[in-house]
This record gives sequence, structure tokens and C-alpha cells, in this order.
Amino acid sequence: MVNATVFFTLQEVDGAVLQDHTAVVIDVLRASSTIVAALAAGAQAIYPVVSTEEAIKLATSLGREDALLAGERRGLKVEGFDLGNSPREFTPEMVGGKRVVMTTTNGTRALLAVDGAEHVLVASFLNLSAVAAACADAERLAVVCAGREGRFSIDDTLCAGMLLSRLKERLGGTLEVEDAGRSALALAEAFGVDDALLADSAAGRSLAEVGMLDDVAWCGRVDVEELVPKLKERIIQRADGGGS
Repeated sequence: MVNATVFFTLQEVDGAVLQDHTAVVIDVLRASSTIVAALAAGAQAIYPVVSTEEAIKLATSLGREDALLAGERRGLKVEGFDLGNSPREFTPEMVGGKRVVMTTTNGTRALLAVDGAEHVLVASFLNLSAVAAACADAERLAVVCAGREGRFSIDDTLCAGMLLSRLKERLGGTLEVEDAGRSALALAEAFGVDDALLADSAAGRSLAEVGMLDDVAWCGRVDVEELVPKLKERIIQRADGGGS
């Protein structure tokens, strides 16, 4: 039996309550998608942090010869950083074998907010089925939507609903979902992955304003990767230990 709870924003989360949970963090546009892309491209590890100052300090301590700085503010790459938060930037040539220190407006904050959970996984449309398989044995599951600056995000909630739908297919009647989870499931059943819906979301419109609309369709691809990013001791690596 898996008991699943959905949190629509990271502000709803109390890390202490999640100590015996598997937590899945979702920030479709774009941090969780970018994390999947980075690991798929052979990045050694990703270090999520909150502030740009913390990112610079950590990258320096790791050694700038093989530690990259990645981050965005208002959708755009932080000045002086190696990478922004567009998953299309994270190519094998750029990140293969590298450690990536990342700071984003919503996603990295959500990851650190659930650091007290027993297990912390990262989901996106790109790796939905792989994450669903990894969650199938969890007794208590917390699906945490990063949201958008403390507000509900339809893209993250849609992804959460599709994750629960995948779990429901696997588990049938042994999946218990509360009201927020039922709402996310209903959204997924009504729309599926809808590029127009994603593009018209607050995050999608914001990306369009800064010339990043192509990221929306890129992040909306389903099950193109089989890897599961796992956060442990504030470091994200592939749960299967693969990659460079």
C-alpha cells in the first residue's frame, strides 16, 4: 500500500513531517527537467543551493576546473555563470564528467525544503515512468510541486497527476491518494501532456517573454529518459549510479 500526498507549493511542506516519506520534487519548467538532462548528459553530480553567493562559494571550494555554475533569476542565466537553467544547454560536451552547482528561483529551494525526507527523488515529464517505478515500494509518498514563487503551478501539478496515474496503473487499489492528489489526477486525466496548456501556464508565458519558449516543448516530452535523480546529503546523482 502506497499512501500518496501532493503538495502544490513548497510552502506547504514541513520537512520534519516527511522523515519517513519518499519525497518526489517536481519543477517542470525547468529545474527538475534540467537536472534530468544534466545527468543524462553525463554530469557527475548536481549540488542544489538557494543563493547565487552560496553557489559561487561552493563551486570555488569544489574547484572551478571541473565544477560548473548553473542558475537563473527571472528565467535568465545569472551573470558570470557557465550555464542558465535551460535543459538544452546541458549537453555531454558541456557537462560530461562535471559537477554542477545549481541555483534556481523555485526548484532548488523545493529540493532543499524536503531534505529531511527518507528519500528524495526528482521527477519531470522526461522521466515519469522511471520515477513511478522507483516509488512503487514506498509506503508514504510526498509529491512536492515547486510552484511559482509560492503560488500554484499548473505545469507542476499536471506532472504530479501524471506521476500518480503511472503509479495507479502499477498498483491499482493499493494506491491511496488524498484530495490534493485526486485533484492532480483529475487534471492529468482531463488534459494529459498538453503543449498548449504548458505554454499558456505562468511559467510558460514567462519563458516566452525571455525568448525561451522552445524549452516548454522540450520539457513536455514524456518518458524520454529512464534515469531517476536522487538527492542525498545535498548532492543529486543518478539513483542507479550510472553516468560519468
